[in-house]
Amino acid sequence: MLRDYLQFSRDALLWKLDGLSERDLRMPRTATGTNLIGIVKHMANVEIGYFGDTFGREWPTPGERISDDEFEADPQADWYATESESCDEIIGLYRRVWTFADATIDELPLDAHGRVPWWGEERNPVTLGRIMVHVLVDLTRHVGQADILREGIDGAAGLRVEAPNLPDQQDWPAYVAKLTLLAQRF
Repeated sequence: MLRDYLQFSRDALLWKLDGLSERDLRMPRTATGTNLIGIVKHMANVEIGYFGDTFGREWPTPGERISDDEFEADPQADWYATESESCDEIIGLYRRVWTFADATIDELPLDAHGRVPWWGEERNPVTLGRIMVHVLVDLTRHVGQADILREGIDGAAGLRVEAPNLPDQQDWPAYVAKLTLLAQRF
């Protein structure tokens, strides 16, 4: 069940990028620079760390992940695509990370112990089950961010492309006007 929800959320994150240009994916959309491809790059590094480092598994191509030195120089290094990285490369990396992370999930029982190197001793050791929940919570939070960013670009919103989970035939401008009038009363 946890793995199914994890994959569902991974897929949801990537569909928020479908059909957008390299520029749209890179463009900062918030005051803190949040951008769609940066969310994907961040989650790739999150999953490498939690499903790799925590359980003693090394990412096979270390040059693809953000190093400690890069984080030291730029604490936001995993939140944007550099000039030498394409969005397609980052998306491809994230898909390969799924295979790597899923191998950890397949090979270990939920009660398998690991150690998160960047957590204090008071939070270690951890179990695979705890890490799966932790990553799933982090991922779903970022999928929500991506949903809002995408809606701001072209209005695409909802749960999935084929089933957005939004009312059909909704007059969105009228609905927003109604909410605006309500808010202005306060």
